[in-house]
Amino acid sequence: MATDIAGKHPHAVVAPDAWRAAAEFLRDDPELKFDYLRAVSGVDYPKESKLVSVYDLISTAYRHTFAVKVETPRENPHIPSVAGVWPTAEWHEREAYDLLGIVYDGHPNLTRILLPEDWQGHPLRKDYVFPKEYNGIPCASTVNP
Repeated sequence: MATDIAGKHPHAVVAPDAWRAAAEFLRDDPELKFDYLRAVSGVDYPKESKLVSVYDLISTAYRHTFAVKVETPRENPHIPSVAGVWPTAEWHEREAYDLLGIVYDGHPNLTRILLPEDWQGHPLRKDYVFPKEYNGIPCASTVNP
């Protein structure tokens, strides 16, 4: 596990197989009490062949913040869901699933949230090729190239 607690965005990097236990620890430890998940951001690193979920946490009791970055291989991206630890993860993980294709194992409702069910691909991946049309409707990139 790598950490950076001195920078502008203090964080730790946690392996997917350790993430659920780490999340419960961060929430339940009486000295940390990270009881609120502010956001989950998905990041694509195609040169490193990985996708990353960044979990931004807040302790409402102590008013401190911290982030956890969970890295997964780009070709088979799986990360355990923490929707059971922080309920706000349910929507945020669905967004990263929809737009980047990260599969959150154990998620209670891992379905598309922004795009139609028949949409092909994941638009926030850096190698995504935007379609010229969707169901006969021109896409914005072709209307105003």
